[in-house]
Amino acid sequence: MSVATSNGPTLSLDISVEAGDWPPLSELEAICERATGAALLEVGRPFSAMGSELSVLFTGDEQIRRLNSEWRDKDKATNVLSFPAFTPTHAGPIPPLLGDIVLAAETVKREAAEEGKTFQNHLTHLIVHGFLHLVGYDHETDEEAEEMEEAERRALARLAIPDPYE
Repeated sequence: MSVATSNGPTLSLDISVEAGDWPPLSELEAICERATGAALLEVGRPFSAMGSELSVLFTGDEQIRRLNSEWRDKDKATNVLSFPAFTPTHAGPIPPLLGDIVLAAETVKREAAEEGKTFQNHLTHLIVHGFLHLVGYDHETDEEAEEMEEAERRALARLAIPDPYE
């Protein structure tokens, strides 16, 4: 599946469900397409001539906990992890291979319920968040967090999703 852009090249999405109680694949594909399309519009950067590829893995808390422990030295489940294929940057075209976004079903569902959000809206937000990490956004400092959160808000507003930080 791919997300078309007005300037020609596309973002190809490779979506897999490994574990967890997720909606049907067709629904996950639609959510990924909407989320990445809105994020692409916000980023406003061109693709390389060949377009770009992104992998999205839907899994469970157990697997994401292992990944979080191995790659971030944090032995706990988290909602989303991003693994860039190249060093992310705010400049230049989006690389031909963006990387991977991994999401954990139990954590996403629990957070949505705790925060009074729909599952679909929360999942969309996390995909946008993961995508922004892959194209150079981060939240290590207050300034970076503010910039990233503002980009998330604008992307989600394109989809009529309420501000997740209110």
